[in-house]
Amino acid sequence: MLAIIDANELRARLDDRSLRIIDCRFSLTDPDQGNAEYLSGHIPGAVYAHLDRDLAGVVSATTGRHPLPHPDDFTAVLRNWRIGPESEIVVYDSSGGAIAARLWWMLRHWVRHTATQVLDGGIAAWTAVDGALDAGTAAVSPSPTGLLSATNADDSGWCTTAQLQQQQALQRGMLIDARDPQRFHGEREPIDPVAGHIPGAVNLPFSGNLTAAGTFRPREELRRRFVDLLAGAAPSSIVHMCGSGVTACHNLLAMDIAGLPDSRLYVGSWSEWIRDPERPIETASG
Repeated sequence: MLAIIDANELRARLDDRSLRIIDCRFSLTDPDQGNAEYLSGHIPGAVYAHLDRDLAGVVSATTGRHPLPHPDDFTAVLRNWRIGPESEIVVYDSSGGAIAARLWWMLRHWVRHTATQVLDGGIAAWTAVDGALDAGTAAVSPSPTGLLSATNADDSGWCTTAQLQQQQALQRGMLIDARDPQRFHGEREPIDPVAGHIPGAVNLPFSGNLTAAGTFRPREELRRRFVDLLAGAAPSSIVHMCGSGVTACHNLLAMDIAGLPDSRLYVGSWSEWIRDPERPIETASG
């Protein structure tokens, strides 16, 4: 199954009983905004996924801002959404897939539910094809094929801070940071208390995966973008990061679209790395 779906194709499948649609709209500066937008108007049948509550676990003194939830907790969320093994899932947001990609990664690469796609262009693409919108909270119909199990969780697609430090010490692989250049270089930091980047990381902002219309660039353009950066390295040697392990998933999604699977996610990302002041950082000023 392709990683993204066109709005017209989704319209044609809207009556499919196996389809589950999940609205992931979210604002880091206003955590309630996405749910308010969902209640005002969402794709018919869509349920709402809150980044902090549904797609992340409990933040501690050693984690980043959006650690993975416990598998049992995430499974409980999926059960509330009535997602079963045969469900076909479409996720969307209003930010070019920046938030929806996190749920796409969790479903497809953490609990191995491969029948998961991101709506290309999100809610804007849906309304552009005159897609209907419903207000309020959607009723969720039962899954006809049972429910997903926490035993599906697979830890091979992500790495811990300790694993990343070992990789860095051995000078193996490549660490790609999806944040914008100003945050990467430490010229500004609107979210985290420390500015800069992990030594050795390269900057590839996730926004470069998108066209001016907010849809993903053609497959070959995305492939060139990453192949040029890899310079012969295998995709499996790549680790992706960002501020808190969310927008990094956008680069993972883009690589999947480009036919370059098997890279990994550093879930803790910058917000976890800086929890320990002994960990080195770099900025543009040195």
